[in-house]
Amino acid sequence: MKHLKNILAGIGFLFVIGSLIYAVQSASKDDITIKNDVAKPKNVSQGYRISAIDIPEDLNFAGEKVPLGDPEVMERVDREFLVNTYWQSNALLIMKRAHKYFPIIEPILAKNGIPDDFKYLAVAESGLLNVVSPAGATGFWQIMKATGKEYGLEVNDNVDERYHLEKATQVACDYLNKWKDRFGTWTLTAAAYNAGPGGIQKYMGIQKADDYYDLLLGEETGRYVFRIMAIKEIISNPEKYGFEVENDDFYDAVPTFSVELDTAVASWADFAKEYEINYKILKRHNPWLREPHLNNSSRKKYVVEIPNKGYYGDSR
Repeated sequence: MKHLKNILAGIGFLFVIGSLIYAVQSASKDDITIKNDVAKPKNVSQGYRISAIDIPEDLNFAGEKVPLGDPEVMERVDREFLVNTYWQSNALLIMKRAHKYFPIIEPILAKNGIPDDFKYLAVAESGLLNVVSPAGATGFWQIMKATGKEYGLEVNDNVDERYHLEKATQVACDYLNKWKDRFGTWTLTAAAYNAGPGGIQKYMGIQKADDYYDLLLGEETGRYVFRIMAIKEIISNPEKYGFEVENDDFYDAVPTFSVELDTAVASWADFAKEYEINYKILKRHNPWLREPHLNNSSRKKYVVEIPNKGYYGDSR
């Protein structure tokens, strides 16, 4: 009997100890929960609002009005406005680059009678970067090799003038003017720039329609002009679409002076050193130079742009 009492007393003691441990642990968990609740960050939606977008009633491309009364057209417009407004990082980068490159593109378009809206076509094509597409289209204006040569650009391993912004812009103008005469509207001409004139002519023939907004086109070309218009509207009215950009935020063009040469260049790196810059800076201002040297067996005259002193810190 005595042993049984001892056993029961021991069990009771263990129960008390266990209860105390459980109580402490529970209190600790509650404390942790409270602390975690205090430290929990705000949901991002509390500081970031997303809303539908009012489409401008006077939306147009190169002065040609968009039929917003067509619900299918309206949905396509709305899609591009939403996608390009809420892809904020891309929109900001385009705004910054546009400040740097539009002053070069705009006068060339104007000189050739091309509507100013076509500068946004270059944005849609390349994002104002010297990119190369899987098909081989190159530069800001995404010019194919054969087209570049047809319109007088030098395109080879040594030199590729599709990367020369002024010359490539002139080729784009010549191309656009040619096909505007054929298609009659700037909207169809822009679509032809993307899909190729032959592709647009094929669609028009099969569908017996001669208006961009009446054509059933492939995914890319079907979105193309709408995307250009959305980019134009957002870049032109950044505050309206929630972007706060100061003048100091934009990228500025570095002023340069021109150096003419009609000889071969054995090393562009050595050439750069003569002007107290490095190879990278030389190529940045002359991306059409594709190799570390220039053959120039024909003694052709080239114009190389050299940045003015004082814009690249210790490299000058």
